[in-house]
Amino acid sequence: MYPFLRLYRQVHKARRMPALGLFDAHRSVLHCWPQDIDPWVELNNGRTLTLFDLGRVPMITRLGLRPHLNANGWSMAVAGASVRYRRRVKMFDRLEMISRLAGWDDKFLYIDQSLWRAGECTTQVLNRTAVTSGSGIIAPERLIRSAGFTEPQPELPGWIAAWARAEAERPWPPEAGRIAGNNV
Repeated sequence: MYPFLRLYRQVHKARRMPALGLFDAHRSVLHCWPQDIDPWVELNNGRTLTLFDLGRVPMITRLGLRPHLNANGWSMAVAGASVRYRRRVKMFDRLEMISRLAGWDDKFLYIDQSLWRAGECTTQVLNRTAVTSGSGIIAPERLIRSAGFTEPQPELPGWIAAWARAEAERPWPPEAGRIAGNNV
């Protein structure tokens, strides 16, 4: 089940925190609870992606983007993710999550997030997030400017730009029943 109550608590906390600058990091604390684990009593890899919502949504709140999303009937949807799992997270571990906007291009916002336990990074995700409306994708620049930010669009770090280029070359939809050119 989606952790709605945990998300509500994180957003509620974020509303009482100072506003963020466009590229400032949002920090939040969470724990790996029994509902987050897999059969090895570790944080489930799929649940990890869900828990990253608990940092991304409050970050968007602190950036002041939510009123502009709501006023325009826009929403935000994860359109891709690249994840690195590097350290195991055990049940009841206390984690710090760091979430920050890394930049944007003509279609997507790129949000860099990481989980830390006792000063060591366990997991990092790069989310490619689309601002959407009923008619499709909205240029992220429109959301950024409507929220009053005047910073110029930054050049994406090389590793993010390389991932975005690779994703643009990836075929969609995938060929049904084919893996690496072989029939299945």
